[in-house]
Amino acid sequence: MGDSQPMTTTARAVIDLDLPGDRISRHVYGHFAEHLGRCIYDGFWVGEDSEIPNVRGIRSDIVEALRELDIPNLRWPGGCFADTYHWRDGIGPRDERPRIANTNWGDVIENNHFGTHEFMDLCDLLGADAYVNGNIGSGTVQEMADWVEYLTRDDDSPMARLRRENGRDEPWKVPFWGLGNEAWGCGGGMSAEYYAEEARRYATFAHNHGGNRLTRIAAGANEDDLDWTRVLMKTLMECHGCTLYGNLAYQAVSFHYYTHSGSGINTEDATGFDERQYYETMAYAAGIERIVRGHVAVMDSYDPDNRVGLVCDEWGTWWNVEEGTNPGFLFQQNTVRDALVAGIHFDVFHRYARRVTMANIAQTVNVLQAMVLTDGDRLVLTPTYHVFEMNKGHQDAENLTAHLREVPTATVRGQQLQLVSMSASTKDDTALVSLSHLSADAECTVTVSLRGRAARVTRARVLTGESVGAYNDADAPDRVAPRPLEARIEDDALVVTLPPHSFATVELALD
Repeated sequence: MGDSQPMTTTARAVIDLDLPGDRISRHVYGHFAEHLGRCIYDGFWVGEDSEIPNVRGIRSDIVEALRELDIPNLRWPGGCFADTYHWRDGIGPRDERPRIANTNWGDVIENNHFGTHEFMDLCDLLGADAYVNGNIGSGTVQEMADWVEYLTRDDDSPMARLRRENGRDEPWKVPFWGLGNEAWGCGGGMSAEYYAEEARRYATFAHNHGGNRLTRIAAGANEDDLDWTRVLMKTLMECHGCTLYGNLAYQAVSFHYYTHSGSGINTEDATGFDERQYYETMAYAAGIERIVRGHVAVMDSYDPDNRVGLVCDEWGTWWNVEEGTNPGFLFQQNTVRDALVAGIHFDVFHRYARRVTMANIAQTVNVLQAMVLTDGDRLVLTPTYHVFEMNKGHQDAENLTAHLREVPTATVRGQQLQLVSMSASTKDDTALVSLSHLSADAECTVTVSLRGRAARVTRARVLTGESVGAYNDADAPDRVAPRPLEARIEDDALVVTLPPHSFATVELALD
């Protein structure tokens, strides 16, 4: 590709193992399940009468696969669907629930068989915290307040009684609550100023019931709309009466960032792309650091004490749908390229652990950059799934700054793209080093000086394929899967040679 060829095949870095930094919240490894395409129906939910093994209608092999990721939280019911969803439609006997039109995604009929109780049952099976996204776009303050009460109150209140009538005696714990979604777009076409006032009003009535404490998340910016974040923070921090029982009305603000090759979402294929598109995708993925840095700077100017978290509750790649599938279902394949996008994102989330408290990949099953794809009774683990599994040791670990001293680069659209991305963390006398090598066609020997503590390699794995476009399917489910990687400690340095287009993790025991 001419100007995008790597300049060198060596890289050097330094990690101070004895200088742990901010804790990496496990919630940056969160997931997203919207009533979209085959994510819920024919994904998580197959129904109790299905021949596919299930627990109370929830597909068993998906639960088993996701439990291997230590999935920390699951966002539901949307997305754009959240601001058309009225929760009372999804409770009570399933055969009595009203049918609605899902006008956002495919204009199909939604039977509401998967509702509040089914979602909370799914979270229990996964061992995941619930992130419920409330409806501001077409809902009411009372509707949202009632939903919070229905889920979390434990006494004889009207909503607690209704929950018991529907078969659930004890309340659930719901740690995370979204105040609408993409209010600048499908969530209502609002201005930042109007939405900030609405978010404060809705948050005031989203009460903490009993021992349940909500982290209320305001619907934030699209990519680098820093003015949206500025308005939210100004409204929150500078307004008299903007506190809720001594606490801030909302405890986090979100933003969304989808990766493509620069031509826009849903404009290029998930497979069959060329080298130019590959490198442009890597550059776009790396651009999330600029986005995060900008939002963090705005938040720091209003909130130097880090009281408000930054949440990227939709991220991932967005390609054309697979041929022959419903365009509104957003079903796409998942390649090595997608896995490397995930690796880059996690490195950024780790570096900004002081402020970034949650992230949710879009989406978990059969939609966009999914963890798993289903084909009838067969289940396929995607390359992105393996990045989440290989990286799970970073959850709730302390970030270790990785100083890149020498790194190969490529020129992409006139800008320099570093072809090695890395991050590291420590927990319980261990360390985990993650490396994304972005060169399409060259190996890279990485030497990482390890300072402050002695270390030995306990495990090293690499994820790659024959090409950047390699993917798994039902006929070849392990075409892209983790394999052992040679790694050694030499003169107090970790030395590893990475294949082209690969993601690797090295686990260390620290003395």
